Parts: sequence; structure tokens; C-alpha cells
Amino acid sequence: MAVRLPFAGLTLAQQLVRFTQRRLSNASAISKGHTCRGDARSFVTSLAKRSQNEEEGESVSSSQLSARRALLSRRRRSLSPLERISGLLPQDALGPDVTQLRDQDQEGPAQVSDVREPGWDDAERSHQSEASEDQGPSDPSPEEGRPQTLPGETLLQFGELLVAEHRRKRQVEFRKMFQLQPAGRLLSNWGVILHDDVVGQAAGRFLKTSRGVSILVRRSSLEDYVLYMKRGPNIAYPKDAATMLVMMDVTEGDRVLESGSGSGAMSLFLSRAVGSRGSVLSVELRDDHHRVAIKNYNRWRASWRLRRGEEWPDNVHFAQADLCSASTLLAGQGFNAAALDLSNPHLALPVVTPRLHPGAVCAVYLANITQVIDLLEGLRCLDLPLLCERIIEVPVRDWLVAAALQKDGAFCSRKSPLPEDERRDGGDAPDEDHEEGTASGSQPAFGSVPYIARPHPQQKGHTAFLVRLRKIAH
Repeated sequence: MAVRLPFAGLTLAQQLVRFTQRRLSNASAISKGHTCRGDARSFVTSLAKRSQNEEEGESVSSSQLSARRALLSRRRRSLSPLERISGLLPQDALGPDVTQLRDQDQEGPAQVSDVREPGWDDAERSHQSEASEDQGPSDPSPEEGRPQTLPGETLLQFGELLVAEHRRKRQVEFRKMFQLQPAGRLLSNWGVILHDDVVGQAAGRFLKTSRGVSILVRRSSLEDYVLYMKRGPNIAYPKDAATMLVMMDVTEGDRVLESGSGSGAMSLFLSRAVGSRGSVLSVELRDDHHRVAIKNYNRWRASWRLRRGEEWPDNVHFAQADLCSASTLLAGQGFNAAALDLSNPHLALPVVTPRLHPGAVCAVYLANITQVIDLLEGLRCLDLPLLCERIIEVPVRDWLVAAALQKDGAFCSRKSPLPEDERRDGGDAPDEDHEEGTASGSQPAFGSVPYIARPHPQQKGHTAFLVRLRKIAH
């Protein structure tokens, strides 16, 4: 009995331990069930709240998405070659000029968009007000009234000949002569300008193209016209024509003989020199050159009539004939000067010389030096009363002269040869004022900015040799 009691107590203890373990396992299972149910309830609640927020977000963002899609549809356009190439290159490899052009291309379509974000109107109005304050009083538009003009000044109108030019880095990149026409357009790589927008404007004004580039539009001068007009043969360039006028000493009221009308360039310069009281007889052998000269002459006269409100002198008579055998055409006429632009001028001198006044000058335009030699040899053999006074070539050398600029666009400053301590002892106040003015953004003082001067990289080559022959009395 003493042995069984401990065994029975041990068995009872084991049973109690098992019962306790079962109760604990059941309690843990119940607690886990409650936790899962809580988690499930919280998960379902969060899903419901998220779906509600997403529905509200979709309703709010749908309007924004439609607006953005409309904005993108308006802004969508084909990429330019510059944007395609610059997009393939790294940003560090792009220069400032390419970056500026690409930014202009990207900003262009955004200015056409009509979809605007909230608060954009206020920002635009403030920006426009600041720009108007910086630019000062703007020019009156055609809707507000006619621009103020000086006495004798006329505004641009249809039919006039104009010149459009665009300069960049002190060099001309675009120059074109055109005639104002209704519904016409000025096309260029920098955009389009409508002719209707040019009419009524003052001459010599910068106008914006469709791409926002400023192009100077001005009236065509006679030099511009003879350089850019439609022509058949080569022309007498303005530098040579002006020298020939000085050689012949042409004044108002003179009678001048011209042989070789060409495209009419020299005829126009002679017409302006002799004035309304003088006259010019222009002789041309070829029929196509004769018609081109007359057409260019009449076109310039029509543009002048619109510009000045008065007629250009109709003082040029164009004749189609061979000057070497035109004795009947020149019969009974005398001339104060003669201008010859022929391949073999020495063949026409026996006909021209008797019709020149004693002491008159015959200016000869020759392209090659061998022609000059043939002319002098002809004078020697013909024994004409002509004296060769001068044989010249007129070179013109263009220069670039501009203020020296730094990379950031600020003006460079002159460096004084004196040390800084000596300048302070000497009281060099202008340099200090200049430094303060440059730091504050004002204009540098007079004489404080260095200049760069060098010949233009594109120079005009040889055009012609000019020979001055003077008739002497027997």
C-alpha cells in the first residue's frame, strides 16, 4: 500500500498537468481566433476606406487628367532636327547657342496653348505689367491709331520693295529683298511674317516672326536693289559704279552715253546722278539683256513712286543696237561722259570719241587685266585723241569692330598698367566707380570697355579694273 500511493499520486499529477495544458491550448486558440477576426475586420475596413478614397481621387483627378490630355494634344508636334540631334547628345556637350535655340523651340508651342492652370492668369498679368514697365511706353498699334510720323515720313504700303535681315553675333545670317503684296508671306528659317502685318508699320522696325525671332524690316536702298534684283548678266557692283561716277564727274543735267546695259544697274546710278534735267542713252546688243534692264528700271521707278509720292525721273532711253556700227543712232548728239562695259571696248572707241565733249571722260569697266592690255594696244594703233590717265582696282575690306564681352555677356574692363596700390595712392576714382557700376549692373563708364577689331572673315574678291580715258582737243 505504501508503494501504490506514490504511484497513484504521480498518476494524478500527470493528469492535472495534461488538463492544464489542454486549457491553456484552448485559451490560446480562442485568443488567436479573436485576433484574426480583429485583423480581418480592420483589413476589410481599410479596403473599404481605400476604395472610397480611390473613387473620390478618380473623380477629382479625372478632370485634371482630361485637362492634361487636352494640353498635351495641343502641345503635341513633330520634333525639329535640332531637338532630335540635341536629345541624343549629353547635356554637357551642348553649347549655349544650341541650348538657347532648343529652349525657344520647346517654348514655342506652349505659348499657343489655351489650357491654363489655376492662377496662370494672375501670373501672366503681373508678368505683362512688369514687362511693360521695363520696356517703357509701347508703340501704338494699328487698332489704337496710326503711328506717329515725322514730317515727310510715309508708312509701308503694298508694292514697296523692302529688305528683311537678321543679325546674330554681329554678322548677317539672313537678308532678303521682297515686295509687299496682299496675302503675301515672308518665309525664312526663323519663321514667317505676314505681309499684311508689315503694311502700315514704320520703316526700319524689328518685327517678330512666328517663332518669336526679331527681324529688321526696312526699305530697300538703290545699293540693295542692284545687288538683289533679278538679273541676267553680271552687274557693275556699287563700289565700282560709285567710282566710275566720280571718274566721269557726272552732275545734274549731264548727258551720258552708256554701252552695255546688262541688268540695268549702271543705268540706275546714272539716272540718279543726272537728275530730271539730264538724260542717259543706254545701248545694248543682246535682246534678253535689253529686256531685263528695262524691267528692272521700271520696277525701281514704281517702288520709288509709292515710297516718296513722286516720280523717279524717266531720263534713261534704252536702245538695242551695236555700238560699233551705231553712227546713225549717235548722229547729232554730244555727251558729257561715257561709260563702257564691253568685252572689246577699243572697237567702239572710234564711234564714241567724236561724240564726246573736249575734256570729257570715258570710264571703261573691264573684268580681266588682259582686256586692259588690249585696250591700251588699241589706243596705240588707232591714234585716237584719248589719254589714259588712270587704271585702278577698287578693293573693299569689311571689318568687325565690337565691344569685348565675357562669357556671361557682361562687358570686359580695361586693365590698368599701374599696380593696385599705386592706383589707390594716386586716387584713381574712376576705376572704383566703374567697378561699383559694373557690380550693380549699370553701364560702364566711357572709355572703360576694350574693343575687338579684326577683318571680316568673308571678304569681297576682285570685281573689275576701271580705266579712265580723257578726250583731248587737237
